[in-house]
Amino acid sequence: MSLVIRMARAGTKKRPFYHIVVADSRSPRDGRFIERLGHFNPLLPKEKTERLKFDLEKAKAWIAKGAQPSDRIMRFLDAAGVLKRPKRNNPEKAVPRKERKAKEEAAKAAAAPGAAPAAAAPAAAS
Repeated sequence: MSLVIRMARAGTKKRPFYHIVVADSRSPRDGRFIERLGHFNPLLPKEKTERLKFDLEKAKAWIAKGAQPSDRIMRFLDAAGVLKRPKRNNPEKAVPRKERKAKEEAAKAAAAPGAAPAAAAPAAAS
């Protein structure tokens, strides 16, 4: 059985409130869980201590038993100094769109020393 430490949504429509739970990875997000470790209220300001209540000792015990924390829970554990969150890199996000690439290539061609007369011609035509 693979265990995960994740958040289960509670609260009403447009008023989210999350329970931090240990659950079987096959169970539904808001369904059956093994143990509740705390809660998270994203509507409160970040300075409030009531925003996050998390039993770190229980979390450490479950991680020792093999439970895998979700990405958001890993952020909480990293902020508390329990675990170190690995740095993530998404190179696809930095790739510009085709139009932007074309504009950059045109700008490079205009900035080239031999292409100065060619860059003036389109400006005069406009």
